[in-house]
Amino acid sequence: MKIAVLGGTFDPPHFGHLILASEALDQLKIDQVLWVLTPFPPHKKRRKITALSHRQRMLELAIQGNPGFILSKVDIDRQPPHYAVDTMRLLRQQSPKDEYYYLMGVDSLNDLPTWHTPVDFVKHCHHIVVMLRHSEGGNELLSEADIPGLPSKLMFLKTPIIQISGTDIRRRVKRGKPYRYFVPENVYQYIQENHLYQD
Repeated sequence: MKIAVLGGTFDPPHFGHLILASEALDQLKIDQVLWVLTPFPPHKKRRKITALSHRQRMLELAIQGNPGFILSKVDIDRQPPHYAVDTMRLLRQQSPKDEYYYLMGVDSLNDLPTWHTPVDFVKHCHHIVVMLRHSEGGNELLSEADIPGLPSKLMFLKTPIIQISGTDIRRRVKRGKPYRYFVPENVYQYIQENHLYQD
């Protein structure tokens, strides 16, 4: 199978995530998008993160009904730290015949040299797919000298401009601002019923 890997804290999952995943399914002609929920991201230690149980339930609600979207527990079922290199190593061990497309944004690509063992991470990916908004270009790319093996694995995915972020949604909830149409209805109802992001 051809599988795209979309990792994140999904705090909360929103329409931006769903649109990007849908574009990956269509443009890359892959079989499924694996949503890898990260319990404790190493690079977000300073930020308060919603309890894993809430984020997992919201993600289940967000992707339900789409057979091409699968929730992975590869990070949930192991102890931290949750580095992407270990995630990909475990996924390939579990399904060695599958072909993996790791999805990331331009910012993540630029930060890749600072990731934990980036060379090993690249080795564990068949393809690294950079999601470019239509306003962005892919001109200033990392070279072979930056990370050996990276350029030959890079692919690009043109995506709509989606000005939705988890940070903005959390801020809106806290301030009592509208956010209902930033997330699927069932996720909105879950946030309301569980009084999330209010403090």
